[in-house]
Amino acid sequence: MASLEKHIKIHEQCKFSLPFESQLSLPLTFFDLFWLRFHPVERVFFYTLSNSQSHPSFFFQTIVPKLKSSLSLTLQHFLPIAGKIVWSSDSPKPFIQFNPVDDGVSLIIAQCDEDQDDIDFKKLLEYNTPHEVSLSRYFVPHLDSTDSFASILSIQITLFPKSGFSIGLSSHHAVLDGKSSTMFIKAWASTCKSLEETLSPSLKPSLEPFFGREVVVDANDFERLFISIWSDISSKQRSLQIMPNSKASQQSLVRATFELKRVDLEKLNKRVLSKWNMVELELAQQKEPKMETSKPKKLSNFVLTCAYVFVCIAKANQEANSDKEYKFACGFSADCRARLDPPIPENYFGNCVNTHIVETEYENFTQEDGLVIVAKRIYDKIKKMDEGVLEGMETLIFRLLAMKREGIQTMGVSGSTRLGVYEIDFGFGRPAKVEITSLDRGLTIGLAESKDLKGGVEVGLVLDKYVMGEFHSLFHEGLCFEE
Repeated sequence: MASLEKHIKIHEQCKFSLPFESQLSLPLTFFDLFWLRFHPVERVFFYTLSNSQSHPSFFFQTIVPKLKSSLSLTLQHFLPIAGKIVWSSDSPKPFIQFNPVDDGVSLIIAQCDEDQDDIDFKKLLEYNTPHEVSLSRYFVPHLDSTDSFASILSIQITLFPKSGFSIGLSSHHAVLDGKSSTMFIKAWASTCKSLEETLSPSLKPSLEPFFGREVVVDANDFERLFISIWSDISSKQRSLQIMPNSKASQQSLVRATFELKRVDLEKLNKRVLSKWNMVELELAQQKEPKMETSKPKKLSNFVLTCAYVFVCIAKANQEANSDKEYKFACGFSADCRARLDPPIPENYFGNCVNTHIVETEYENFTQEDGLVIVAKRIYDKIKKMDEGVLEGMETLIFRLLAMKREGIQTMGVSGSTRLGVYEIDFGFGRPAKVEITSLDRGLTIGLAESKDLKGGVEVGLVLDKYVMGEFHSLFHEGLCFEE
């Protein structure tokens, strides 16, 4: 068995080819082209098993064949992700191509060394406890990209003897958004679980992908704009190489997962709304832009979670580095499927998100009523999306580049509490933990519903270890306030 670093041993490395005779292609829309050279989205699903199930002989002889068989069946419904992105010399834009001779999904079957103490499965599942950021990277596979092509999906299944296993996925953001990638994983899990009953399981209509690109109307010619931007950024106009990212290699970074329980969110909602009108008056006196929306009866968990965590991150950075001045901004991506006119199918497979920058001032995040101000700004931005969900898309990349040049750190959001990742059961029970590994590529928080499915929110993040210490204190102290 070959070694993967010093922690992991590879049992098998293969490519899942599919039984199709002809070459297929699928165009990329402007939603896809926006993400053409962004880093892959990487997630790991951790599952616990009994001692007997997680014994290597049983796992590799019984569970792995079931996972592989169901994967093969599922990929027949999701053929494009078994191909790659190409940009041929005779094509004005890149596109998805599946060649049955060469293409397929890369799959790694691996095992943690039983004698290796560096990886503790139970500690990986803990909350509020930071661990070295690079540790999670042992469980997600590499996604190939060059100037001429980019792979779309790769998968790694890793056994933790006597504990459980993980499924790590790396997916190209120019082909799959969060909703699409979760649809695929749910379809795979559903097929795997159904193999006990039938050899030819069918998918629920909601898990059957719709690939029709004709439903995406490019009235603003965004496609031409994004192709031009990527051509200008690269010295090689047709490069598909993923842009390098140095943050993930920083030695001082740690990863942790926190939870806002339902009762915490109710407290935060009451706290923010109790100061809503007072803060509005204060902002007016400071001649800051007036909020366009009236006071709501209740704020969403998304607004409360993002505002609270963004404020804690900003304050933690300031506390850990008091001699340094930070400039923060925040933004989030919104699913456009139901917001387009006309709306497109919920099972549309591809990207259909737009990123929105929240109109905040740098000091909003660290001032006394920062939580209320930031919550109001996020709420206001969401309300404005009803007027046009694609608003600002033509200038977004330029704004992000300008903010980076000015030293502004943009806090973003990955994942969603609406994706239902903790419901994904391959027949071995629901996940013990789901982690968005690619959070280490930027200052991004990862959201998911709480694994107990009782209305809470799970938050993953990657920070400098000293900043993480301050964040830990601020996060928990802020939930102990008196109502």
